Order: sequence, then structure tokens, then C-alpha cells
Amino acid sequence: MGWWQLNADTLARSRFVISPFAETFAALKLLHAGTAAHPGEQAWLREHLPAYRARLAADPATAQLVRAGLGRSWIADFLCPTQKDGEAFEGCVARVRATDPAAARANLAVSLAGPLPAVLERDDLPERAAALLEYVWTATVRPDWDRRRRILEADVVARTAQVTRGGWATVLDSLRPGQTRWLGDNRLQINLHEYPPREISGAELVLMPVTPKTGWASWEEPEIYALVYGCAGVLADPGNRTVPTSLGALLGPARAGILVLLDSPMSTSQLVAVTGQGLGSVGRHLRVLLDAGLVERRRAGRSVLYSLSAAGGMLVEAQNRADTKRS
Repeated sequence: MGWWQLNADTLARSRFVISPFAETFAALKLLHAGTAAHPGEQAWLREHLPAYRARLAADPATAQLVRAGLGRSWIADFLCPTQKDGEAFEGCVARVRATDPAAARANLAVSLAGPLPAVLERDDLPERAAALLEYVWTATVRPDWDRRRRILEADVVARTAQVTRGGWATVLDSLRPGQTRWLGDNRLQINLHEYPPREISGAELVLMPVTPKTGWASWEEPEIYALVYGCAGVLADPGNRTVPTSLGALLGPARAGILVLLDSPMSTSQLVAVTGQGLGSVGRHLRVLLDAGLVERRRAGRSVLYSLSAAGGMLVEAQNRADTKRS
């Protein structure tokens, strides 16, 4: 397994960062895989995968670059720089474009764990990589960035509350289940690959959510190290919660949808992000549900989290049973 050694101060200073570049690279990985983790990704792939594949079919060198750069267990370093504080997406791509061609080829050879195909023995690989990333951002991520950003912000709220409740070890264990894990003795497992450990004490550790169900580690040695992880499922794919028909008839579809989502604690901003309803509408629905005793609220740090009360849980369960009997 791969792991990082870090001291208590480094962990205490770690923070969550929203990165348009990481979101774009995650989208590229999803397009490359072509396999959806949930219905939301499936719909996105239906919309964007044909054009992406047509672009690569018309450009075999870039197609081979992507296959080599994403590798089986190692992403070519130059393809995926870690976005820094205050750095725009364009600045991150500019660093990809400015990569020395020889360094790019060396990175790809590491990713492939073998010699490069003849088509990649060229000097325009950084330019090709930058152009492809700009395409993925412009065509598939930026048109939807406001919604994506709200989801990412909502995930950060949830993870920050988790730190308050269970500490950093709980959060790190949950980022990529089965991959990331706090090992104790100041060791953080970052994946299952047999890589040499890295000493990162004194560096900046950042945690970057992305909406696709993927993740990776990246760094700008020795200053910054990042763990990229997929958002919690309810945020990445809000359609994965079925609202019982009878509950929708009783409460109204929008209010029932909020009630079903609250089987896990969520803030108002999270609910706005995943439902697409306005802040005022969400607030009114929460007030009605609170007054009816179906949800309860508590403070977690700076956030107020809402969740099902015992009565709310019983109501949702009863309506689910009723729908099952009728089907």
C-alpha cells in the first residue's frame, strides 16, 4: 500500500479545497473509462461521450496520450498538477502546456511501465494534453460548473461536520473507502499500490472533492500534497433516493424529497445543492417538517444539520412499505 508520513501539525492544518482543475481531470477520467457509477453519471456520459470519442478518433496521437497518461496504477505527473490557492483553471493548464517535452515523455514511460509507442515520440505532447483538458472543461464541465460547485461545497460542509463529530481519522477513512485509511503512528494510507512511503510533515495537505466517483493523489513536491476523492453518493447522484409515491401525495413531492434525503444529516446549503430548489423554498419546507416533528436539527461547528427524527423515520418507512404492498 502507498502511505504518507505526516506529523500532527500537518494534519491539523489540512483543509478542503474546491478545484475546477481536479473536477475537469475527474471528468476526463470518466470519459476515458466510459463506465458510469450511478444514473447521474450515465446521463452525463450519454450527453458527452460520443463527441469525446469522435475527437479522439480524429486525433490518434492524443488518444494514445490519454491511454498512456492515465496508466493502470500511475497517472503521468505532468497531466495532473495540483491546483494551488488562488490559481485559476487556466493557470493550472498553462503549467501542463509549459512542461518540457522530454519530461512529459519520461512521465508517460513511468505511467506505462514500459517504452513509449512510436506515436508518442514527439515534442507536442504537453500542448496536446493542455488542449484536451481545455476541451473537457469548456464542453463538459464549465456549462454545469455552478451546480457542481454547490455539490462540492455541500460535501465540504458534511466532511467538516464529520471532523467535529469523529475527528480527522474518521474523515480520512471515509474519503475513499478501502483506499484511504488512517493507519496510526502518523501514517496515512492513500491507496493500495506498493509505492515507497513519503514524508510530508511540514507540507500543506489538501482534500479535494470531485463529483465523479473517482480519486487519486497528487502533489507539488515538497510544498503541497492532495487527496482527491469522490463526493458522498447522495450529493453526487441525488436521484439515488426514491420518494414513496404515497409520501409525495401526503407532503407534496418537493417536501417529501427533502424528508427522504435527511436519512443522513444535511445542511441547508447541501439540500439546495442536491435538490436544485431555491434557498427560500428549502427553508420553508424545513420549517414545516420541523414544526411537524418529522426532522430535527443540531449545530456542528458553524453549520446547522438537519436529519430525520424518530417520527420522520417511521413515516418514511411506513410509506415505503405501503408503496411496496401496492406494487
